[in-house]
Amino acid sequence: MARVSAVVFVAAMLQAVIVSSLVIGGGAPDLLLVVAISLGLLRGSIAGAVSGFAGGLVVDLLTLDTLGITSLVLTLAGFWAGRYAETTGRGRRLAPLVAVGVITMLAGVFGFVLHYMLGVEVLARHALVTALAPTVLLNLLLALPVYALVRASVREPERFDRSPEVEVLV
Repeated sequence: MARVSAVVFVAAMLQAVIVSSLVIGGGAPDLLLVVAISLGLLRGSIAGAVSGFAGGLVVDLLTLDTLGITSLVLTLAGFWAGRYAETTGRGRRLAPLVAVGVITMLAGVFGFVLHYMLGVEVLARHALVTALAPTVLLNLLLALPVYALVRASVREPERFDRSPEVEVLV
């Protein structure tokens, strides 16, 4: 669990400090979202939800944005990715790409709805068209490298199981 926490913390710091300011084509990549999705795919829905919540809370605290919006969106994103992996996505080669593409769109729409419900002025055209399409493409470009890096980082060390049985050689 310490490795997962370290990966989430580093991703949250990178997201808040560096990645969120990289606006390309009107959208910005969301590294923390891709990490939460990757952890959900690798460790299941509970780990995905917890990592999304923790990372979102760190980003909310660092950016002084409305507390809880990012953590709620990332909690659901990690949970959705975990449920996808637990049901139909396990063992599929394109699962990270499918999950990142679909969940990035869902997270963008859900974030817009949350901001609207809280009374924050957000232009629907900008949030759902101008910024969302480039964000989906940028996240898809990050999906496979980030998934491989997260998988290598949180992989359990191999254990050498010794047989509890005694084998008699005659």
